Amino acid sequence: MEITLLDGSIGQELVKRSGDPATPLWSTSVMIEKPEIVSEVHSEYFNAGATVATTNTYAVLYDRLKTVDLKDQRFELWQTAVRAATAARDSYGSGRIAGSIGPLIASYRPELCPPPDQAAEFYGEIIEEIGPFVDILLIETMCSIDQADGAMRAAKKSDRPIWLALSVDDFDGEKLRSGENLEDVRPMLDQHQPDAILINCSRPEAVSNGVRIISEFGFQFGAYANGFTKISDSFLQDSPTVDALKQRQDMSPNHYAEFAMEWVSFGATIVGGCCEVGPDHIKELAKRLILAGHTIV
Repeated sequence: MEITLLDGSIGQELVKRSGDPATPLWSTSVMIEKPEIVSEVHSEYFNAGATVATTNTYAVLYDRLKTVDLKDQRFELWQTAVRAATAARDSYGSGRIAGSIGPLIASYRPELCPPPDQAAEFYGEIIEEIGPFVDILLIETMCSIDQADGAMRAAKKSDRPIWLALSVDDFDGEKLRSGENLEDVRPMLDQHQPDAILINCSRPEAVSNGVRIISEFGFQFGAYANGFTKISDSFLQDSPTVDALKQRQDMSPNHYAEFAMEWVSFGATIVGGCCEVGPDHIKELAKRLILAGHTIV
């Protein structure tokens, strides 16, 4: 089977490698102050076996930047992120670029997101800017049906393939983080017809449950989990920093690869990693995929 191997964490890797204290700007501040690290991280993932570089644009959105008086820098930051991914891909000699688009306002808090029609206007700007320079639009960590609907409305105006990634409850993979049943996403998917549907940024145990459900939806599907113990209550406050989240100590590259290979056994054709899943995890996963007779594309 042909498998697309995504990279792993971008933002977490940048924060860790920068050596700077965590801020609410997350990896955006690292890209402003130390842009060279971004290309280094992308290159390391390609060398580990990934075939897709995900741009460091997840949180580079007007509504997030305006709270720290950086909204006017968003165009420059989008260009910086795309250039970094493209340079790493060109240096490696092959691969695709996925333009990352994260939730408006805050991750894991869909109740704060504007209604779909308003959200589509905000998302339209970044999609228009980065769309021509990426191979895929990766809408990430959508935690409610309305949240995903708003992003999809904007993305459909682009001519790029759209991969929609939904985040499920850490301990109940049958529900979105909003509490809505994952099964109830189907009408929205049927309306918008994304090119792939994924489960992301949840504990791998919950992701496995979610993958079982989306495998029945009739779309190309996949998954990439995080390595957090859970999304903590303290992270769900205003202006959180990533040090409010704890890394699991049992999520070795070998252990993570076992989860990902399970998703492949369900029929997933796109796998990779999210927060706290690094190059060593992707390298191990690439090895497992090849040993199992799959072709990484």
